[in-house]
Amino acid sequence: MSDKMLFSPMKIGSCEIKNRVVMAPMLMGFGKFDGKPTEKMMDYYEARAKGGTGLIITEITRVNDKTGAAAFAQLSVSSDKQIDPLREMADRIHKHGAKLFVQLHHPGRQNVGLLVGTVPLSIACENLTKGVYGKILYKLTPKVGPTLLEKNIVPSSVAPSKCEPAYFAGGRVRALTLKEIKELEQNFIDGAVRVQKSGCDGVELHAAHGYLLQQFFSPVTNKRTDEYGGSFENRMRFITNIIKGIRERCGEGFPLIVRLTVDECYSYIGQPNKGYNLEEGIKIAKALEKLGIDAIDVSSAGYDTFNYWLEPVSFEPGWRKYMAKAVKEAVNIPVIAANLIRSPEQAEAQLQEGIQDFISLGRPHIADPDWVNKAQSKRTIRRCICCLNCIESMQNNAYLGGHGECAVNPFVGNEGKETVKDGNGRKIVVIGAGASGLTAAYVAAMRGFNVTVLEKSDSAGGQLKLASAPPHKAKIAWFIEDLVSMCKEEGVELLFGTEATTENVKSYEPYAVIYAAGSTPIKPKFGGEYDDTMVCTFEDVLTGKVEIKDKNVAVIGSGMTGLETAETLNENGCKTTVVEMADTVAPGTWMQHLDDVMPRLREKKTTILTGEKLAEIYSDKIVTENVKTKVKTEIPVDAVVLALGSRPEQALFTELEKSGIKIFNVGDSSKVGRIRNATGTAYDAVMSIK
Repeated sequence: MSDKMLFSPMKIGSCEIKNRVVMAPMLMGFGKFDGKPTEKMMDYYEARAKGGTGLIITEITRVNDKTGAAAFAQLSVSSDKQIDPLREMADRIHKHGAKLFVQLHHPGRQNVGLLVGTVPLSIACENLTKGVYGKILYKLTPKVGPTLLEKNIVPSSVAPSKCEPAYFAGGRVRALTLKEIKELEQNFIDGAVRVQKSGCDGVELHAAHGYLLQQFFSPVTNKRTDEYGGSFENRMRFITNIIKGIRERCGEGFPLIVRLTVDECYSYIGQPNKGYNLEEGIKIAKALEKLGIDAIDVSSAGYDTFNYWLEPVSFEPGWRKYMAKAVKEAVNIPVIAANLIRSPEQAEAQLQEGIQDFISLGRPHIADPDWVNKAQSKRTIRRCICCLNCIESMQNNAYLGGHGECAVNPFVGNEGKETVKDGNGRKIVVIGAGASGLTAAYVAAMRGFNVTVLEKSDSAGGQLKLASAPPHKAKIAWFIEDLVSMCKEEGVELLFGTEATTENVKSYEPYAVIYAAGSTPIKPKFGGEYDDTMVCTFEDVLTGKVEIKDKNVAVIGSGMTGLETAETLNENGCKTTVVEMADTVAPGTWMQHLDDVMPRLREKKTTILTGEKLAEIYSDKIVTENVKTKVKTEIPVDAVVLALGSRPEQALFTELEKSGIKIFNVGDSSKVGRIRNATGTAYDAVMSIK
């Protein structure tokens, strides 16, 4: 298909964008207490501008420090002191021909109580102590923060009305006073003025994903009886006053767009009469157009329906394009939309079909900053696989003073570090063609090393083959395909069906060896009387080595591997029982993954037992023991599948290390972890080679 539309220019108001690609707003945690952009943040955004993106919209940018901070390390336009630093970031983006809009934001009830009222104090303390305060805070917060939140010993977040707390945010919620609403309107207007003064090209009002502006639209969060609640006109009043104020202060020529949730998506979680739906969303969009905004950025859902705006791996690309199309047919201003777009071909098709005018790429821009340039030159794009590591790591690292990471792109956060081509053709041998091995090979080749990968199986992928095998997990295999293509583009030699030995590794006379041999499943022995053929591992099931159909099966372990193995068995007609020692399902698992898989398991009537451990196995049953009461229970089964984790495969590493070869152990063969561990350790190892 021709890509004539994707790379054609189009205007948003008076601002001409050089192509139809927009980098969607995503908080990554590169900021600091005072809301000024850090060098890392500027490096991060500039890399995407350099990569060919037409329009970059910043992460959520606060306009109010007291109730409106969504993170410690967040961009802000709440003070004139932030104008000049923001100008520097804008200048760096403009030199690559990209435009920069700033997204103005307030979290409302979706705030974390720890941040309410504390940001002004943190800014003052950080300035007073010259950075010492931040180090102390990030040491204490991981220990104290969860306890305060769990016991609800934190200030209330704010919303149009007192209402139930948002899923995932938790805490208490209080209603804004009329005076506070007026002050917040002014905060948004003043923030837009500062953006204009900084030389940025426009602003976006964040009225999506359940944040404050959207909360005024929704009957779930707006139960007011004054001029800001009740009728449609009243529920629109907050954003109406902000838009009119920005137009009055910044002029008609300053581009203003609104990111809008057009459907709260409660129907998708079995609550069809809650919130507002697409029909109401279109009505809001048309009202916004009449107010004179320059474009609508169409989105959906909120924290209560998290998976319907930030999709996990199971969602099909383009699944919600019908929403953008409905808005496009109702308004006469440009429509921007994300729509889970993962390829240039899909992007062009949705433009050609009239679904939207601009392609919004959020996570794809994290995964590959050069998305646009690669699309134009037909090089391999490192695709986002929807693993959600970006948001999970951002949330977890926020308490530590760190930033979000990308499972498939270990360069995130390192954009300011130049990859120097200093390998000078020296030989690197990589053992293993999984995520860590291929990442190491690619980075080493980028540095100018001569790289050969030895893989004992007949294809690449390693643990990614297993990860992509369960139902709805096919996107994981994209990373295998992309890594292989990227390695070939960099001249890496890939040898499949070639098992590494000390002898053949030495025959290359390598300058260094990257050991990425992966891991093997744990398969302990249990009490009872059973034939070994009755017990297998998740790897046996997911690779098809062992086929189990139409049987009663016990899956031991409820981590995501166990749950996905159970889902695979369900698809084979099995009746599954998942046994978990912990008192919760998949402890430590990011909530979105559970929200995704659990409904499908419940639909298949999967039994999940928590607080139980496997004690004995017999030919026709297992015996579990309650962790607390020690009471034993017999469960009839035909087969047992162990999903108890894996252990590093290190035998050859030890042998090669003893031989005196310079060797680096990366990925699961060093420490079993997730994809980000594999790619991150590989990147770090290769970059450390002198």
